[in-house]
Amino acid sequence: MYEARLADGDLRPDVAQTEAVSILENFAAQLDKHASAQGFLARLVHSGSAPMPSGVYLYGDVGRGKSMLMDMFFATANVAKKRRVHFHQFMLEIHQRLHVLQTENVDDVIPSLARNIAKETQLLCFDEFHVSNIADAMILGRLFAGLFENGVIVVATSNWPPDELYKNGLQRERFYPFIDLIKQKLIVHRLGGTVDHRYEQLRGLQTYFSPLSEENTRRLQGVFLQMTDDAKPETFELPVQGRTLKIVHAAKGVGFFNFDELCTEALGAADYLAIAGCLHTVILDGVPQLKPEQRNQTLRFMTLIDTLYEAKVKLFMAAEVPVAKLAPAGEHSFAFQRTISRLTEMQGEEYRQKQHMG
Repeated sequence: MYEARLADGDLRPDVAQTEAVSILENFAAQLDKHASAQGFLARLVHSGSAPMPSGVYLYGDVGRGKSMLMDMFFATANVAKKRRVHFHQFMLEIHQRLHVLQTENVDDVIPSLARNIAKETQLLCFDEFHVSNIADAMILGRLFAGLFENGVIVVATSNWPPDELYKNGLQRERFYPFIDLIKQKLIVHRLGGTVDHRYEQLRGLQTYFSPLSEENTRRLQGVFLQMTDDAKPETFELPVQGRTLKIVHAAKGVGFFNFDELCTEALGAADYLAIAGCLHTVILDGVPQLKPEQRNQTLRFMTLIDTLYEAKVKLFMAAEVPVAKLAPAGEHSFAFQRTISRLTEMQGEEYRQKQHMG
């Protein structure tokens, strides 16, 4: 698949990517060799040798093509039950499922959850593996130990090597066993090189479109297709503070939204944080010139932009008027100047090169 895209001119030759492709290809061959009709767990038992690795941990700088290579592995992996998911979304689901098990008075909920996941999924592919809070850090070791014990294969991409996960986090010493587990069970490989392919993809692209029109909507749709390599959009749900936030049009870390979805609906900072955590790029259509009576929409829009900016999410947007004229008259006009400043900065090349902090 990789060589075909090179031949078609979709990709440029990249020695580091070729090396990573070889590692993933060899691992896929091991999966084929060890899987048998007797069951997927048979791959763990190979007479006369140690068990094969339980997956691959691919890390490297932003824009090196880690997600693209993992997607190729996922598409070609000869595994019946497989799932690709952003790690942030996966952990939100884990906390929700643990809560359900606890309310059902299940004994030792983490091993039980690991067994349940193993029944559903034989291959888990995680994009943007990152640990930033103590709640995740405290359960990951036991959860992944249970997944590996139950034969789940894990392929993950990350901007950080295992030893730098949850760096400077609270009670980090309790996280060390998880780091050791990753290094013991997975093939850890750094995708080197210096070319930021994601930035090269963004370079020169128009990010702000005005006025609102069918033509500009089509342009945004074109950006979505370009950023996702023509991937089919999916709908997925994020649990947020006991409720569910539905993202109806997303693929490969890119989400396409209408202004009303994010700023007319009753959403808040927690929702925007969840979006910023699992998407590296947001495409937003239908932004109106805000009016004084649109107080709630204005406040939500300001919070949304602040959240995306702080997380270094890339933003493409179509609006009724140029950026400088978005501000409503009245009580929020002064505070909105910061939003205008941030929207302006987010269109610049320097901002585009910043690492997503989700």
